[in-house]
Amino acid sequence: MASKLERICRTRGLKMTDQRRVIAQVLSDSNDHPDVDQVYRRASAVDSRISIATVYRTVKLFEEANILDRHDFGDGRARYEETAEEHHDHLIDMQSGKVLEFSNDTIERLQREVAAKLGYRLVGHRLELYGVPLESRSSKAEGDK
Repeated sequence: MASKLERICRTRGLKMTDQRRVIAQVLSDSNDHPDVDQVYRRASAVDSRISIATVYRTVKLFEEANILDRHDFGDGRARYEETAEEHHDHLIDMQSGKVLEFSNDTIERLQREVAAKLGYRLVGHRLELYGVPLESRSSKAEGDK
């Protein structure tokens, strides 16, 4: 069965080679925001004929076709996710590198208000929050002893 990304590629008229299908499947199956090296490792585990150059070219093609979104989360690596149907923002755990997706109506409203106060109508944005986990209460309590 075709992955979601492969179906989108077909509707946009992109030629789908076997290697592109594997890369599309890897990206569709990703629950994280992989970089090209991670996509390559996952794809080449499925098809050892896939080269890193093929992954770079395919990711670039998908990005230019607005099928993938590219992110720079401050770790020096371009990371990717399927272009979302619904808007969401990101919180990046600076200790683990984990990326959490979230939506918040209050933040969305405030961004529109800020733009309006500055004389603009907001047509798009990206919000990335960077944080470290709060200390757990049990860790604090042990440190107080």
